[in-house]
Amino acid sequence: VQLQASGGGLVQTGGSLRLSCAASGRTFSDYGMGWFRQGPGKEREFVATISWTGSSSYYADSVKGRFTVSRDNTKNTLYLQMNSLKPEDTAIYYCAGSNKAMTARSRYEYAYWGQGTLVTVSS
Repeated sequence: VQLQASGGGLVQTGGSLRLSCAASGRTFSDYGMGWFRQGPGKEREFVATISWTGSSSYYADSVKGRFTVSRDNTKNTLYLQMNSLKPEDTAIYYCAGSNKAMTARSRYEYAYWGQGTLVTVSS
């Protein structure tokens, strides 16, 4: 299973970015997916998760109302739309694939990880 994250970059406070994660190697539509991030000097933390159909999603409190997770099973791609970005959102963002169909909020529920894409929000 391969996950390739992209779309990171440098953006000013209040700006927007959309991350993408292209999946290959297994039936993408059968499994839940998630986004995590790791800021400088911090542990990797949960950001968002979405079920196999896209009908259920959950967010960390810190991003709720600003970020939206979605997926296109016809394109084997996961997305994270990030709006109203803040300097504290600066991190490497990782997409992850679960072995379960539903949502998962713990990093230990994910078996597959992408390489990460860097998001930097300037103040």
